[in-house]
Amino acid sequence: MADTQARRPLKRILLKVSGEALLGTADYGIDPAILKRVAGEVRDVMARGVQVAVVIGGGNIFRGSGLARAGMDRVTADHMGMLATVMNGLALQDALESVGVWARVMSALRVQEVCEDYIRRRAVRHLEKGRCVIFAAGTGNPFFTTDTAAALRATEIGADLLLKATKVNGIYDDDPTRNPRAQRYQTLSFDKVLDDRLGVMDATAIVMCRDNSLPLRVFNLMNAGDLLRIIDGEDVGTLVANGL
Repeated sequence: MADTQARRPLKRILLKVSGEALLGTADYGIDPAILKRVAGEVRDVMARGVQVAVVIGGGNIFRGSGLARAGMDRVTADHMGMLATVMNGLALQDALESVGVWARVMSALRVQEVCEDYIRRRAVRHLEKGRCVIFAAGTGNPFFTTDTAAALRATEIGADLLLKATKVNGIYDDDPTRNPRAQRYQTLSFDKVLDDRLGVMDATAIVMCRDNSLPLRVFNLMNAGDLLRIIDGEDVGTLVANGL
């Protein structure tokens, strides 16, 4: 039987947004149109009474692993990547507040002049008060991806569902950009994701979701309205959960 957590009414979700998703049609930085649309969809979800937290990446500005491959010290490169996520978090906070949503950026690195430190109980309290909480700076540690940060924060705050926003509408058995015959999975177990090395998230994040029975849904951020359709119970993208 499928993991029952995947079928419960959603009270609290965590949305993982990659930095690359914020690029839109640009080569670098943030596409204001994409940022505004994401903010509007988060507002609409919160209007349904669902509490929303966001983990945001920084690949549109700096990607630590890429800098490391180019010869930079990995720890230094990862810290630069974490600071890039703070910049994206502040941009999303501004976009949310421009559409009437109170938001707080909480950083795993101490940047007190521009955002709050991450404290789990304070984050939960913000959510309970109807604020969108944006988690920046990953886990605060080098060598960990923002996917792992998303799984960690979702578990810590007791989210009902982790949503990973990508540029494809789910998980496929092959790269759909290279193979037009690639087949999309409607549902998957965490073990199959690991065994088949499907690569939708890093293994640490998948294991954390599996071991904490945290359902994961992968969907296409570029499809306007898909986030709200998921909240309304429609079968969008690919669901990964225990027992599937």
